[in-house]
Amino acid sequence: MVHSNITESIRIERLEPPRGKIRVVIDTDTFNEIDDQFAIVYALLSEDKMKTEAIYAAPFFNERSSDPAEGMALSYDEILRLLALMDKPHEGFVFKGSVDYVGPPLVAQRNDAVHDLIDRAMASTSEDPLYIIALAAITNIASALLLEPRITDRVVLVWLGGHALTWPHAHEFNLRQDVAAAQLIFDSGMPLVMLPCNGVVSALSTSVPELERYVEPTGKLGAFLTDRFRDYRDTSEHMGWSKPIWDMAPVAYLIDPNWAPSILVPSPVLTSDVTWSVDASRHHIRYVESIDRDAIFRDFFVKLANFKA
Repeated sequence: MVHSNITESIRIERLEPPRGKIRVVIDTDTFNEIDDQFAIVYALLSEDKMKTEAIYAAPFFNERSSDPAEGMALSYDEILRLLALMDKPHEGFVFKGSVDYVGPPLVAQRNDAVHDLIDRAMASTSEDPLYIIALAAITNIASALLLEPRITDRVVLVWLGGHALTWPHAHEFNLRQDVAAAQLIFDSGMPLVMLPCNGVVSALSTSVPELERYVEPTGKLGAFLTDRFRDYRDTSEHMGWSKPIWDMAPVAYLIDPNWAPSILVPSPVLTSDVTWSVDASRHHIRYVESIDRDAIFRDFFVKLANFKA
């Protein structure tokens, strides 16, 4: 079992919300849904708060892909579409990730994304850690941890994964895609900020009329994001329909932690039944308890309106 060598006091210090500009990488299953696209744009439009050094395509498997490998490839292509709309080059910036999961055997996946993450993490320091914004199955990060355990001392992981610890189960999409990888992360001692989906980030919802008012008129990028959102529901009727843009939450936490109030809690035990258990003696993680939906969307709308590709 991989476990960090850092002390609990150092881990808690590392988990303090960041001050000043930070360095980030983004791990994303971008084609799985429609929220990763918003999150990537939000991070890239927040250069005053964070420098995005790389984007990693992550695997996913559902009705939008034939297997995890295709999910990763589709996500990679979607990242390139977004960057093209923003007139940003992708060479040396976007990396293909895992084509399979770590799974119960804990088999590290070797690929460009994992190796780039290891290189960037090992070039970081405890005083200037690399922040990992994780918006997908935690496969790429778990693989990097298995291949190079020393990265735990040089990173802070900010993951949208699981449901609230009070939820009766943890069968959230990102987590359940690779449960063994998630167990590895929760057990490892890696500094972790957890943003649960149902019960917390589920409050981060918007609607077609709101996006048509504040996003679509901003240009080709805004039109693309609105079309992705509008087309997600296979109907011409959007009256009364809203949807969470889950993946914006980790970015928002790093921009202004006041928008995502959090506490320190013992790292939960993720059981084989994919439920939460408690052991108060375990190391601490930072746990986001609520989301200021209005402040986050207001900030995103303003930044997008000011963007000129």
